Parts: sequence; structure tokens; C-alpha cells
Amino acid sequence: MNLQELLLWLTVTLSCVITGVRCMEVNPDIYLDVPSLVAKYGYPIETHTVITDDGYILTLHRIPHGRHKTTEERSRNKIVSRVPVLMQHGLLASSACWILAPVDKAPAYVMANAGYDVWLGNARGNFYSRAHTHLSPDEKEFWDFSWDEMAAHDVPAVIDYILAHTSHPSLYYIGHSMGTTMFFASMATRPEYHSKVRMMFGLGPVATVAHVRSPIRFIAPFADNAQVLLKLLGKYEFLPHSPRFVRWTEALCTLHKFEEIMCRNAFFFLTGFDAPQFNMTWLPVILGHTPAGTSTRTVIHFAQEINSGKFLHYDFGRKENQKRYHQPTPPVYTLSHVKVPVVLIWGQNDYLADPQDVARLASELPQLKASFKVELPLFNHIDFLWGIDADKYVYRIICKYLKLF
Repeated sequence: MNLQELLLWLTVTLSCVITGVRCMEVNPDIYLDVPSLVAKYGYPIETHTVITDDGYILTLHRIPHGRHKTTEERSRNKIVSRVPVLMQHGLLASSACWILAPVDKAPAYVMANAGYDVWLGNARGNFYSRAHTHLSPDEKEFWDFSWDEMAAHDVPAVIDYILAHTSHPSLYYIGHSMGTTMFFASMATRPEYHSKVRMMFGLGPVATVAHVRSPIRFIAPFADNAQVLLKLLGKYEFLPHSPRFVRWTEALCTLHKFEEIMCRNAFFFLTGFDAPQFNMTWLPVILGHTPAGTSTRTVIHFAQEINSGKFLHYDFGRKENQKRYHQPTPPVYTLSHVKVPVVLIWGQNDYLADPQDVARLASELPQLKASFKVELPLFNHIDFLWGIDADKYVYRIICKYLKLF
């Protein structure tokens, strides 16, 4: 146990002793994984495994339809072939992020109820995709990736698997935060996949991040010295899912209103403040599934982008860049090469996907169909997932465009 863990343990223990509150499980959903949570709330659930061409083993969670079959499906006693929708999470999240809300609000359930075959992705290195054909997460080599590799290997592998499994020629893609970064980088370099995506919806979209307002920007000055950041953020793996952390945060964040507000505001500090949209009932469950982990290099990659103001491949330094890219600086991802219909949805109060960066992204996408600002002044980066009114202000728009394309 390190000093940070010891201090957290002491804080929780003393709170329990002083207040007389039993530090025990408050909400059983905290300890349920994605398949168990989905099943508990009455939806069908499948787990699929995808192996990328560089050996990472990814988990997909599928909700093939809503809680109730249509009349046609019941009469035929089968599932009508629904168009697949791939939903890809952001940094430090997992497939769980799409279901951590009431069933009439959670994005994955909204899309399943709307008649779509919902597939929830998990990027390499997170809790559900922490495996490889021959590397162990205990080895440094396992963590030698950033969202460059997610774009080059994960996105194509997942798309191909879904289309092969469903026999559909194309799918819809809904990305949040890094889930949009992965998509834009992938489509900029893999034009053969353009025809496989009917339309992409970018929620809190992230390509360039020059105007990030989140305190995350304070790590940017260290981005040119990877060794410093490795020591600061964690040697190779960054904020992995930890059962012990889940137990501590459960106790700490559910004792009293004051502690709850502290935990909620920790999210707001990084993403933008919007208390009216946050459902406090789900806070312990959200903390039970977030963070889900990634590589430290993924975080460094975003820090590099804050410094450069450009949408670039990972910067290994002049010497290694020359070996890998045959030039001293990392290549730029050319967004004009993304020939997929795109709808961007963004918030004015988003600390991570700043409106200025979104406007630049929109100007460079050749097939941009629309760019919507959510009409709530405080709408922030996590409201796309857990906002009380996200169903009305985000997913209603998505369903409208799905019917058009």
C-alpha cells in the first residue's frame, strides 16, 4: 500500500468511525459488470471477442434489441435484422459509460429501444480489453500504444467483426471524446473503411485540443519529456480499474451530502461544471466503473496535441520519428481525407472539447452534415453520457439523422 492509498483508507475509516455509518455496499450495481447490469435491467446482452491484427483482444458488448421485441419480431419469434450502431467510449472509460443511467435515459438503451442493434466497444488496455495473444499487462510492451494504434487497429477490427457477424454492409458510429479521435484518425488513414460507415456522430468531438480548458492542460509542458510524465502519471498503465478503489470511493462518496458533492465536483473540475444535469443517484455506480484504465502513452499523446495545436501522430522524438515516419516530426492526420458523413454535437461549457477546437474540426470535414450546439449553456463533456436531459438534447437529434441516412 503506497502513501496515497494509505491516506485514502484512513480518510474513509475515520469517516465511518466518527459518523457511525457502516461502510458497506450501498448500491449493488456498483459491483456488477456490464453484462450483469444490462441483464438486470431487462435487456438482452451478448459478449463478443475481437482480436486485432497486432494481437490485442478486445471485448464488445452487444444489446441486439430493446427490452421488448416488436410485434413483427414476436410473431416471427425472431429478431428482425436491425442496422448495427457502434458506440465507442472516451478516455479512461469503457462500454459501461453508455448504460450508467436510468433505462429511459442511458444512451445504449435509448438506441436499442429506437430499433438499432447496439454494439459497445472497449479500446485496448481498458478493464474489458486488457488482454493480448502473447503479451501480458505486466509487460511494458503491452502498454506501448496510444490512440494512434486504436485508430490503426482497433477501429477497423471492430467494424469488420460487426459487419461480418451481422451480414450488414455498413454501420453507424457514435463516438464520445477519444472515441471520436480514434474514428477521425482511422478514417483519415484507412479510406477503404469509408463505405462501411453510413454516418458518424461525434459527441464532445476531439481532434485538435489547442483550447482545452480542463486542468489536464497543466501536464502539457512536460509532454516533450516522456520520462517525466511516465513518473508523474504512472509507469505504463494509467488509472486502471481497481476493486479496492471502488470500495473506497463507494464509502467516501456515499456517506453524506458533502462527500457526494466533493466526488461529483471532481468530475466537473476536469470536464466543466453542470450540477443541474448530474444524477447524483448514479454517482456511486459511475465511480464503480470509472476510470477503466488506459496506457500512459495515450494521455501523453493528448498532452502533445495541446502543445502542438495540431492533429498529429504520436511524437517519439526526432530520432525515433525518423525511423517510424521517415521524417523528424510526426505526420499530421489530414481531416479532409475523412469522406464519411459526420454530425457533430457539442456543448458550450465543455472543458475538453472546446467550441473553438470543434469549429476548426467542422471546417475541415468534407462530409459534415451538421454541427449542433446543445441548447443548454452549462452542458459539459460528461453530460453526453449521464446528463439528465441528454436523451432530449442529444439522442433525439441522432435518431432523427439515423432515419435520414
